[in-house]
Amino acid sequence: MKHALGRTLLTAVLTIWLTTSAWAEFDEGMAAYESGDYASALEEFLPVAEQGLASAQTILGAMYHHGQGVPQDYIQAVKWYRLAAEQGEAYAQFILGDMYERGEGVPQDYAEALKWYRLAAEQGTFVTLTASGKTQAVALSFCQTT
Repeated sequence: MKHALGRTLLTAVLTIWLTTSAWAEFDEGMAAYESGDYASALEEFLPVAEQGLASAQTILGAMYHHGQGVPQDYIQAVKWYRLAAEQGEAYAQFILGDMYERGEGVPQDYAEALKWYRLAAEQGTFVTLTASGKTQAVALSFCQTT
Protein backbone atom coordinates (compact mmCIF):
# COMPACT_ATOMS: atom_id res chain seq x y z
CA MET A 1 0.00 0.00 0.00
CA LYS A 2 2.83 2.37 0.89
CA HIS A 3 4.64 1.60 -2.37
CA ALA A 4 1.50 2.10 -4.45
CA LEU A 5 0.87 5.48 -2.84
CA GLY A 6 4.52 6.44 -3.37
CA ARG A 7 4.38 5.46 -7.05
CA THR A 8 1.15 7.40 -7.53
CA LEU A 9 2.68 10.48 -5.92
CA LEU A 10 5.86 10.11 -7.99
CA THR A 11 3.80 9.74 -11.16
CA ALA A 12 1.81 12.88 -10.32
CA VAL A 13 4.97 14.88 -9.60
CA LEU A 14 6.64 13.70 -12.83
CA THR A 15 3.51 14.50 -14.85
CA ILE A 16 3.36 18.03 -13.43
CA TRP A 17 7.10 18.52 -14.01
CA LEU A 18 6.92 17.24 -17.60
CA THR A 19 3.84 19.33 -18.34
CA THR A 20 5.48 22.44 -16.87
CA SER A 21 8.65 21.69 -18.83
CA ALA A 22 6.69 21.21 -22.06
CA TRP A 23 4.87 24.51 -21.57
CA ALA A 24 8.15 26.29 -20.83
CA GLU A 25 9.58 24.96 -24.10
CA PHE A 26 6.37 25.93 -25.85
CA ASP A 27 6.56 29.48 -24.48
CA GLU A 28 10.19 29.80 -25.59
CA GLY A 29 9.24 28.45 -29.01
CA MET A 30 6.35 30.88 -29.26
CA ALA A 31 8.58 33.84 -28.42
CA ALA A 32 11.06 32.73 -31.09
CA TYR A 33 8.25 32.15 -33.62
CA GLU A 34 6.69 35.56 -33.01
CA SER A 35 10.08 37.26 -33.44
CA GLY A 36 10.64 35.45 -36.75
CA ASP A 37 13.42 33.21 -35.39
CA TYR A 38 11.96 30.08 -36.98
CA ALA A 39 15.08 27.94 -36.49
CA SER A 40 14.90 28.42 -32.72
CA ALA A 41 11.13 27.96 -32.77
CA LEU A 42 11.53 24.64 -34.57
CA GLU A 43 14.13 23.55 -32.04
CA GLU A 44 11.75 24.30 -29.15
CA PHE A 45 8.50 23.05 -30.73
CA LEU A 46 9.68 19.76 -32.22
CA PRO A 47 10.39 17.87 -28.95
CA VAL A 48 7.12 18.93 -27.29
CA ALA A 49 5.14 18.27 -30.48
CA GLU A 50 6.63 14.78 -30.58
CA GLN A 51 5.53 14.36 -26.95
CA GLY A 52 1.98 15.14 -28.07
CA LEU A 53 1.43 18.82 -27.21
CA ALA A 54 -1.34 19.78 -29.63
CA SER A 55 -0.51 23.51 -29.63
CA ALA A 56 3.07 22.79 -30.69
CA GLN A 57 1.83 20.34 -33.34
CA THR A 58 -0.44 23.03 -34.76
CA ILE A 59 2.38 25.54 -35.02
CA LEU A 60 4.68 22.97 -36.64
CA GLY A 61 1.88 22.36 -39.12
CA ALA A 62 1.78 26.08 -39.85
CA MET A 63 5.56 26.26 -40.22
CA TYR A 64 5.55 23.47 -42.82
CA HIS A 65 2.40 24.86 -44.46
CA HIS A 66 3.98 28.27 -45.00
CA GLY A 67 7.67 27.31 -45.26
CA GLN A 68 8.68 29.15 -42.10
CA GLY A 69 12.16 27.94 -41.14
CA VAL A 70 11.62 24.69 -43.03
CA PRO A 71 11.02 23.92 -46.69
CA GLN A 72 7.32 24.27 -47.52
CA ASP A 73 5.90 20.76 -47.31
CA TYR A 74 2.14 20.24 -47.37
CA ILE A 75 2.45 16.55 -46.48
CA GLN A 76 4.36 17.40 -43.29
CA ALA A 77 1.88 20.20 -42.58
CA VAL A 78 -1.02 17.74 -42.84
CA LYS A 79 0.81 15.30 -40.56
CA TRP A 80 1.21 17.86 -37.78
CA TYR A 81 -2.22 19.45 -38.22
CA ARG A 82 -3.85 15.99 -38.12
CA LEU A 83 -2.06 15.04 -34.89
CA ALA A 84 -3.34 18.24 -33.27
CA ALA A 85 -6.80 17.99 -34.85
CA GLU A 86 -7.28 14.46 -33.55
CA GLN A 87 -6.69 15.84 -30.06
CA GLY A 88 -9.46 18.39 -30.57
CA GLU A 89 -7.40 21.46 -31.53
CA ALA A 90 -10.09 23.50 -33.33
CA TYR A 91 -7.77 25.67 -35.40
CA ALA A 92 -5.89 22.58 -36.65
CA GLN A 93 -9.24 20.97 -37.50
CA PHE A 94 -10.27 24.00 -39.54
CA ILE A 95 -6.96 24.23 -41.40
CA LEU A 96 -6.98 20.49 -42.08
CA GLY A 97 -10.44 20.95 -43.59
CA ASP A 98 -9.07 23.75 -45.74
CA MET A 99 -6.20 21.55 -46.93
CA TYR A 100 -8.64 18.79 -47.90
CA GLU A 101 -10.77 21.32 -49.75
CA ARG A 102 -7.78 22.64 -51.70
CA GLY A 103 -6.02 19.29 -52.13
CA GLU A 104 -2.86 20.50 -50.40
CA GLY A 105 -0.83 17.54 -49.18
CA VAL A 106 -3.86 15.26 -49.48
CA PRO A 107 -6.20 14.29 -52.32
CA GLN A 108 -8.94 16.91 -52.69
CA ASP A 109 -11.95 15.60 -50.75
CA TYR A 110 -14.89 17.88 -49.96
CA ALA A 111 -16.55 15.36 -47.65
CA GLU A 112 -13.38 15.07 -45.56
CA ALA A 113 -13.06 18.87 -45.59
CA LEU A 114 -16.61 19.22 -44.29
CA LYS A 115 -15.90 16.65 -41.54
CA TRP A 116 -13.00 18.72 -40.20
CA TYR A 117 -14.89 22.03 -40.60
CA ARG A 118 -17.78 20.59 -38.60
CA LEU A 119 -15.51 19.35 -35.82
CA ALA A 120 -14.02 22.84 -35.53
CA ALA A 121 -17.46 24.49 -35.62
CA GLU A 122 -18.85 22.14 -32.95
CA GLN A 123 -16.34 23.64 -30.53
CA GLY A 124 -17.81 27.06 -31.10
CA THR A 125 -14.69 28.21 -32.88
CA PHE A 126 -15.31 30.57 -35.73
CA VAL A 127 -12.40 31.14 -38.04
CA THR A 128 -12.51 33.61 -40.90
CA LEU A 129 -13.30 31.68 -44.04
CA THR A 130 -11.07 31.59 -47.06
CA ALA A 131 -11.93 33.51 -50.20
CA SER A 132 -12.98 30.27 -51.89
CA GLY A 133 -16.67 30.31 -52.77
CA LYS A 134 -16.85 26.58 -52.13
CA THR A 135 -15.55 26.93 -48.56
CA GLN A 136 -18.04 29.68 -47.88
CA ALA A 137 -20.91 27.67 -49.38
CA VAL A 138 -20.00 24.58 -47.35
CA ALA A 139 -19.58 26.50 -44.13
CA LEU A 140 -22.72 28.60 -44.64
CA SER A 141 -24.88 25.60 -45.47
CA PHE A 142 -23.57 23.89 -42.34
CA CYS A 143 -24.39 26.92 -40.20
CA GLN A 144 -27.90 27.12 -41.63
CA THR A 145 -28.68 23.45 -41.00
CA THR A 146 -27.62 23.37 -37.36
